Amino acid sequence: MRTAAAVGVLCLVSLVAALDYKYHHSEELEAYLKEVHAAHPALTHLHSIGRSVEGRDLWVLVLGRFPTQHKIGIPEFKYVANMHGDETVGREILLHLIDHLVTSYGRDPAITRLLNNTRIHIMPTMNPDGFEATVVPDCYYSRGRYNKNGEDLNRNFPDAFEHNSNVIQPETQAVINWIKNETFVLSANLHGGALVASYTFDNGNSVTGTSNGYSRSPDDDVFIHLAKTYSFNHASMYKGTGCDSRQTFPDGITNGYSWYQLEGGMQDYNYVWGQCFEITLELSCCKYPPAEQLEKFWRDNKVALVEYIKQVHLGVKGQVTDKNGNPIPNAIVEAKGRPHICPYRTNEHGEYFLLLLPGKYVINNIFPIFRNCKQVSQRNSVFKTKQEILCARSQATVPGFKSVLKTVDIADNTANFSALKQDFSFPELSVKPGAASCPRIPLYQELERSSAAVKPTLHILVLVTVTIAIFK
Repeated sequence: MRTAAAVGVLCLVSLVAALDYKYHHSEELEAYLKEVHAAHPALTHLHSIGRSVEGRDLWVLVLGRFPTQHKIGIPEFKYVANMHGDETVGREILLHLIDHLVTSYGRDPAITRLLNNTRIHIMPTMNPDGFEATVVPDCYYSRGRYNKNGEDLNRNFPDAFEHNSNVIQPETQAVINWIKNETFVLSANLHGGALVASYTFDNGNSVTGTSNGYSRSPDDDVFIHLAKTYSFNHASMYKGTGCDSRQTFPDGITNGYSWYQLEGGMQDYNYVWGQCFEITLELSCCKYPPAEQLEKFWRDNKVALVEYIKQVHLGVKGQVTDKNGNPIPNAIVEAKGRPHICPYRTNEHGEYFLLLLPGKYVINNIFPIFRNCKQVSQRNSVFKTKQEILCARSQATVPGFKSVLKTVDIADNTANFSALKQDFSFPELSVKPGAASCPRIPLYQELERSSAAVKPTLHILVLVTVTIAIFK
């Protein structure tokens, strides 16, 4: 019996090692992922996050020392490919990345440490229906770009700048739920049709500086670093030559809005609502190149794919606890000077992760203390404080704030596979704030209106706008 089992495992390993350079259709892709999981059950977890319009599973393979569940202190990372069904290179190189990670674990010290300290989620295809619909591969365009309902999935997410009227598709909703249920810190989605690393924002307005042809996020420096990390570790992306003489990208990167405006994109959604930094990787000039080119695409991207994952360990992380050492969820933790339109909050374990470049920062931890507005709203109509304004406009319970500031000096810890650890404690408190969520409305549109009306500081506007929206 033991001998037979050993032979079975060897056969599985042999099957996994036989991954070749060709396009794998849905049945083959599913079979490969199941073979990998069977051969490496302690290192991998395979699950479907939902189904496509035609009922195909949206498979995700999770890799790491603790693949089945989140562990405190270990950040979550994801790669998503084939969002446009006819953009196929990413789909295949993610299969080869899986092969590289599982076969290198225990042999390559860097890969071993990466998997021991990171939980990596890989979705080879977000649009399996579109891939199967692409009967005749084409370098430029086919109907396989869209899902079965004819919707572009990268125009289908809630948008922070304008109302997106498109009906949320099953594939999109599955990813939204996935983002909500995991503590993703860093991500990339893989596309084709160009050769460039594009970063948020894809959309914008006057608040983010679009009058200058650029839509700047509060973490623009981090996004530029992330995009360059990929482009400079890629075989040729960093050259910035693009795919023809009419399109050049210095250093192989671009701000999404500067390239072209996009409403309902996935990377902006991740950043605003998911607290996850995501960039878009355009990996091939030809959307659906011949299979014989896939080996070169893998070689060109292999180092960059791994180096980009390591960036999940940038910055600072930690836990927020009360006087009894219990975790406090939904506490706001942000670096001063870079407030997010949806304030970044701790997860159910009281954890936070902030991607920050090396340097000195003041980390602000805000514990919401809820109070009733009735007394405030009965006062005179001249509102003198931010809290009075919130009470008057929401006519509900609003948060006061207990804040703790800590100065941290952040080094580049990516080589150590762990961000700087900085915990916060509220020793005088033993209560937990209620559930908090950021509304799916065009938040920056509201911010633009408020800015035009009263022109207060951006930080105050962010807190006022979001809190009003939450308590309406």
